[in-house]
Amino acid sequence: MLAAADTFRAAAIDQLEIWARRTSATLIKHDEGSDPSSVALDAAKSAKARDIDVLIVDTAGRLQNKYNLMEELKKINRVVGKGIHGAPHETLLVLDATTGQNALSQAELFTKSAPITGLVLTKLDGTAKGGVIIGIKSELSIPVKWIGVGEGLNDLRPFNSNDFAAALFEDK
Repeated sequence: MLAAADTFRAAAIDQLEIWARRTSATLIKHDEGSDPSSVALDAAKSAKARDIDVLIVDTAGRLQNKYNLMEELKKINRVVGKGIHGAPHETLLVLDATTGQNALSQAELFTKSAPITGLVLTKLDGTAKGGVIIGIKSELSIPVKWIGVGEGLNDLRPFNSNDFAAALFEDK
């Protein structure tokens, strides 16, 4: 099940509807501009009622220096736990690999708003090395769980540290 909790970015809900169709997932959504926490809570309750074992709550991208957005993230985290006991079981921070070392400060500040259990590093196909992975892992001990190497359905892949290390030192 997918939850469209990015209710402010133009076309965010539409994009998630497309992905729900492509993956045959159920989508929980509200109107554009509605409270993201309400979407998350409704989705959690719906997932529990339907005995769905995976719920992905898509939230808005946010800058770590925007206090209100970070507080909203805390609220979403709390309400999901009200809908499903012990949730969230996994909180993944999605970072653009091309942002370089700024990703480290983003990850550091995000851990103060939500218990980040892993990273999804996107656009690894558009960056030379993705070296920010090393800094985040060594300084924050947050594992990279997934990498994005394109925009297709099969372009989100589990992170393999051995393959990554080999690619760092590969001659081209």
